[in-house]
Order: sequence, then structure tokens, then C-alpha cells
Amino acid sequence: MLRLLKFLFVIAVFLGALVVGYAYLGDLSPEQREVSEPVTLDAN
Repeated sequence: MLRLLKFLFVIAVFLGALVVGYAYLGDLSPEQREVSEPVTLDAN
């Protein structure tokens, strides 16, 4: 049972390191574009 818990802990640490590495090295920035929409104001 202890071996299984140790194995799961190692896998969790490895997956956490992968997520952190992807966040730092991966291109996670969103594509930026200009948005222009006409607005109708109903002011009397």
C-alpha cells in the first residue's frame, strides 16, 4: 500500500512540474485584436 501511495505522489509531482513548465514555456498569451462595434444610445 505504501508503494502505491509513493507512486501516486511521484506521478502527482511529475504532472505538477509539467503544468508549471508548460505555463512558463508554452505560448499561453491570447490573440489580441481590435474590436469596434457601433452603439445606439436611446437618450431623449
